[in-house]
Amino acid sequence: MRAVVAVIGKDTVGILAKISGFCAEYKANVMDVTQTIMQDLFAMTMLIDITNLTIDFVDFADKLKSAGEEMKLQVHVMHEDIFNSMHKI
Repeated sequence: MRAVVAVIGKDTVGILAKISGFCAEYKANVMDVTQTIMQDLFAMTMLIDITNLTIDFVDFADKLKSAGEEMKLQVHVMHEDIFNSMHKI
C-alpha cells in the first residue's frame, strides 16, 4: 500500500529531512520524491510505502499534517486508492 504526501510552504532548511524523518519514525518508507523551489516557495511530492506503518493510516496523516503546521507548512496525505480514484477518466 502506498500514499502520496504533498508539502507546500515557505522554503526553509531541513523540510525534506523533517518530513522524511517523520515518515521513518512510523515505518513509512519514502519511495520517490520530487521537489522544487519557486522563488521562496517550497513544493514537494513524496510517494511513500505504508505497508509497514506502525499506526493507523488516518492517525499518521493527521500527525503529519500537524507536524507540518508546526513548521508552517501545508501537508496533505492521500492514500493511493483515493488518489487513483480521483484521477480516473
